[in-house]
Formats: sequence, structure tokens, C-alpha cells
Amino acid sequence: MDLQIDGNAALVTASSSGLGKASATALAREGVNVVINGRDEDQLAEAKAEIEDVATGEVVAQPADLTDEDDIKTLVETTVDEFGGLDHLVTSAGGPPSGPFLETDDDDWYQAYDLLVMSVVRLAREAEPHLKDGDGGTMVNITSRSVKEAIDSLVLSNSVRMSVIGLEKTLSQEFAPDVRANAVLPGPHETARIEELVDQGVERGEYDSYEEGLASWATNPLERVGDPMELGNTVAFLSSPQSGFINGQSIVIDGGTTGSNL
Repeated sequence: MDLQIDGNAALVTASSSGLGKASATALAREGVNVVINGRDEDQLAEAKAEIEDVATGEVVAQPADLTDEDDIKTLVETTVDEFGGLDHLVTSAGGPPSGPFLETDDDDWYQAYDLLVMSVVRLAREAEPHLKDGDGGTMVNITSRSVKEAIDSLVLSNSVRMSVIGLEKTLSQEFAPDVRANAVLPGPHETARIEELVDQGVERGEYDSYEEGLASWATNPLERVGDPMELGNTVAFLSSPQSGFINGQSIVIDGGTTGSNL
């Protein structure tokens, strides 16, 4: 399928690894010019080289801290300066610490809100005039399946990420018809974070092998964890005219793990 986004410009945050990187890769492979970002400059440079191996568009790496308002402005400005505009915004951010409610203090709550919610607020605010300037701007927020079904010991993710969904739904109306806004809600995918957790379990003797440990995350009808590119490809589709009537939706990508009807 031709996604018809060749030559477009995109900003993908938290894209030096994981699902953000997979999304940037999928867009770049379709000919989109992409700005990627992360805080670790060495990791960011490595990600840029890997994405360029498959890209048919340009890839620009811009270090940034998503809790820094000035850094967010720089990300948007860099995209517009490098590519002459901004057609697609994909927001992603690292997850907040795990833990139960009574072990979570006020600082934990404020930090999680700043990272997960205010980063999206600021990005949307800065990107809005540029997204509206183009021909069919899009915003896709990468969140978590925890907004559909609470996950044990993830009180911050369960609670704070709901604000991103409320914002996404609101922007899908306020930015329309020029800009569409959607969200993807991933379950476990074989990212570096999952690999690290599985390796730690093997070292502790909880699993006999990496394969056994990875299988412990595959609690879904498909009996496997996701390939990050499966989510990345969905993000690219949602950023394209081929999904032009999809707006204000939250799409769960978890192999059927979530038990909720909606």
C-alpha cells in the first residue's frame, strides 16, 4: 500500500529507542523526512544511523529533554527549519516508575505528569500552526494499554496517561478538520526495555533462557510479544491519507491481551 506521505515532514519524540524509534523508522521508510530525539546523544546517533539504513527520506537527530519547554520549542523549530514544515507529530515518552499507590509520593506524581502529559501539551501547542499549514496534518500519541485496563503496580501509568487520551480526544475536535489526532495503546513489545527485564530475570534464575523469559510476557491470545515495527507501521498508517477517516480514536495494539469490551 502506498501511504502517500513521501516527502512529508515528521517529528517523533523519544525516538532513539523502543516504540518511538520503530515509528520513526516506519515513517522514514515511507519517504518521510524525520526528526528524532532522545537525551543520550550517543544512543541518538546510533539510532539515526540505523534508521538511515532503511530510510528513503532524510533523518535529523536533535537531542532534547521532553520535560524542558525550551527543548520542545527547539524540536519543532528544528523540524520546520530543516524540512520547511511539519506534517506529522508522533509523541512518545519513557514510562514512569512502577509501584503501588502508597509508595508513590507527590514528586512522583508531578514528575510523571510533566513527562507524560505536559510534554504532549507543549508539543501540540508548538506544532499546531505548522500542522494546519500542511495538507492533512496528523498527531499520533503513543501511550499504553493501561488507559483501557489498569495494570498492577503501575498506578502512575494507569492514572496519568488517561490525561493524554482526554487531550487527544479534545484535539481531534478542536484541530479538525485540518489535523487528525489519534492514539495507540501498546502492550508488551520486544523493545530494549523488555529485553533488559528478561535478561535480569534470567540472571536471577527466574527463567532458564531468554526465550522462556520473553514467553512470560506473551499473555495474549497470539501467544507472543509484539514486534516494535508492528506498532511503528500502525503509526505510519495513522499518519497517512489512507487512514483519513480515522480521528479521535485510541487503538489498542497488544495481541488481544486487554479484556475490556471498549
